Amino acid sequence: MKKSLIQKYNVPGPRYTSYPTVPYWNEADFVYQNWIDTFKKSFTQSNSEEGISLYIHLPFCESLCTFCGCNKRITKNHTLESPYIEAVLKEWSLYCEILDKKPAIKEIHLGGGTPTFFSPQNLEYLIDGIFSLATKAKDYEFSFEGHPNNTTHEHLQKLYDLGFRRVSFGVQDYSEKVQKAIHREQPFHNVAKVTFWAKEIGYTSIGHDIIFGLPFQEIEDVIDTIEKTKSLQPDRLAFYSYAHVPWIKGNGQRGFKDEDIPKDNEKRKLYQTGKELLQENGYHEIGMDHFALKTDSLYEAYENGKLHRNFMGYSSSKTQLMIGLGVSSISDSWYSFAQNEKKIEDYYKVLKIDKLPIFRGHLLTDEDLIIRKHILNLMCEFGTSWADTSTYFKEIPEVLIQLKEMEKDGLLEMHKERLQVTESGKPYIRNICMAFDLHLKRKAPDTALFSMTI
Repeated sequence: MKKSLIQKYNVPGPRYTSYPTVPYWNEADFVYQNWIDTFKKSFTQSNSEEGISLYIHLPFCESLCTFCGCNKRITKNHTLESPYIEAVLKEWSLYCEILDKKPAIKEIHLGGGTPTFFSPQNLEYLIDGIFSLATKAKDYEFSFEGHPNNTTHEHLQKLYDLGFRRVSFGVQDYSEKVQKAIHREQPFHNVAKVTFWAKEIGYTSIGHDIIFGLPFQEIEDVIDTIEKTKSLQPDRLAFYSYAHVPWIKGNGQRGFKDEDIPKDNEKRKLYQTGKELLQENGYHEIGMDHFALKTDSLYEAYENGKLHRNFMGYSSSKTQLMIGLGVSSISDSWYSFAQNEKKIEDYYKVLKIDKLPIFRGHLLTDEDLIIRKHILNLMCEFGTSWADTSTYFKEIPEVLIQLKEMEKDGLLEMHKERLQVTESGKPYIRNICMAFDLHLKRKAPDTALFSMTI
């Protein structure tokens, strides 16, 4: 019996928020000074023109959501807020001491964990502390993730007053059965309340994150979730595929059985149904997993060829240098990656000796930089070209041979020195990127590393 495209291509694969992906970093040859040198190089090249991006990881959550694979600390102890913020500001000051002038910040994103675990006053203290050593770049964009159950009007107003204009709320699914399974019980009323508050205050981009492929989720659940979403008219949507990675320690994904999760054609039908409903309601597909109204900056960036992707996901503005502050955060100088200590105790310990809390990284080779550009093109523009000598690499003929099968299946179109992903091929963009991933091809993983691509 002939396999369907989903059965054929639904294999483990990276999400490509970076290249090389973290499991393929050359940690053995990476030293602390690599990061410092490339950080300074990138700052010199980019700060005056575009500014830098900051990702600030705020890891605390009051309860564990069993769909989540993020680095978090489950606690109801809010006295942990102040010491953590002081540590983040200490890390920021160490970065600023390396520089010869004040950085201009183009983007800030507060992620987690649950950023709204922190009080509005502590978040204000954090942002004020950041800008005591920095300035705001032209056309800056600040965003944060809000939990509908604990985001208050004061949170929204305070962050708006500090310059934040984009907020994303984690919805996941409105089915009570699904919510119970993933331990994320939040009524529609809570989401509606924070969405309307954000609109009244003046946020220009309000996002909702919803997920397909969750345990016990059925077509009717996806339809109901999107119908409710439609009534609130968020500006953009992340419509993510649930990543089942129970081997990641502490993520809680063993709270339901493997057979409770929709798979293959069943899961793809959930996505297709959701996608069609979103498009019927004026949302346009942007890159992978994202949809936006024409009035949103993400749509404008996609249309103008300025969409960017990094460890924070898709962005409407590009910066060459991104600094990750906080436990487990990853920084990107374009020339190298560096990740902070994953345990809060280790993070604090390194900062106490006045050193950046980096425990691993990767220095990109010339080959890495070329492949990275191709994968970025594919993820942001659904196409790439090797016509320019600076984008050509010697394995291109092998890559094209590997892609022949996908061309035959109608997933992409080959041209003399470029390729274009078709509409049918968009759901398989991770698979197409994998053909370019030389690290993955040279050393296929022998243990579970990645979630399924579809």
